[in-house]
Amino acid sequence: MPWHGQGAYAVWLSEIILQQTRFEQGLPYYLKFIESFPSVNDLANAPSERVMQLWQGLGYYSRARNLHKAAQTIRDEFGGVFPNTYEAILSLTGIGPYSAAAIASFAFGLPHAVVDGNVYRVLGRIYGIETAIDSTKGKKEFQALADTLLDPKLPGDFNQAIMNFGATHCTPQQPKCETCPFNKECSAYLTERVQTLPYKEKKIKLKQRFLHFILLESDSHIIVQERRGKDIWQGLYTLPMLELSDDRLALDNDWKGFFKTQGWTGFRGELALIGEESQLLSHQKLKMRFYRAAMPDTFVGQYGIAKEQAASYGYPKTIAAFLQKKKGSAS
Repeated sequence: MPWHGQGAYAVWLSEIILQQTRFEQGLPYYLKFIESFPSVNDLANAPSERVMQLWQGLGYYSRARNLHKAAQTIRDEFGGVFPNTYEAILSLTGIGPYSAAAIASFAFGLPHAVVDGNVYRVLGRIYGIETAIDSTKGKKEFQALADTLLDPKLPGDFNQAIMNFGATHCTPQQPKCETCPFNKECSAYLTERVQTLPYKEKKIKLKQRFLHFILLESDSHIIVQERRGKDIWQGLYTLPMLELSDDRLALDNDWKGFFKTQGWTGFRGELALIGEESQLLSHQKLKMRFYRAAMPDTFVGQYGIAKEQAASYGYPKTIAAFLQKKKGSAS
């Protein structure tokens, strides 16, 4: 891996990017970040818009905000030097026990066991553990077992080995049980529970949301808005957005009410539905509709942003794809 042997900053960056992300998807982002911000101070000093722009399309955008905040903490409270104790690493924004253990063992050789999805699967199957991995009891039980098994002399190698074994051999579907070196002692294999372990007790309930975006543009300007508050896409930019409670088209009265909340007066244009998209997030299912209207001249200087300037902002991937498609069709 390109971050191996490159110090704690590189390890930390890779760990945050690869949270809930496949290696193949995360690697290009790691390379972009390490090229744009070679040191933790470079990242700390970067504008938040630049950080969010580089993260665009990777999802789980709170990771990018936490990454930037943690870099600023390292700059301001640790003199720009990445902390070298488990407790100090754990104190950084966006770092939990798993990431702190990974960074501590990989970068500093500290004896802290990593427990990720791969480790849960390996230990759950070999030891036949039926305690739910998403329960408080289960998390403590698996962590205690991993701590007991950890090789204190080579904690980084041990953590890498068990994680890689889970990722390549003891896989979620179609694990290679017949050639597994543990098949004579694996409880799940011997009792035909490979497909049921490890066990989860909670099922994610998806919230359905209906989002409507309006493309207000002139030849040279467009209106985009930063997402604020504790909701999806915080810190990114979108087209102006109206949310409805059910699956219906946004009518004139809906848009008039929305424009009023924005303080936009004097709009008399025609709205047209120009596209529909869907997106599945971890806990939400989004149905999105896109509308277009010509931007009144009075809006250009007051609310509009030059299209060249707007292109430098970070957007959710669906919005970015829509704007790119719109740009391509206009050229």
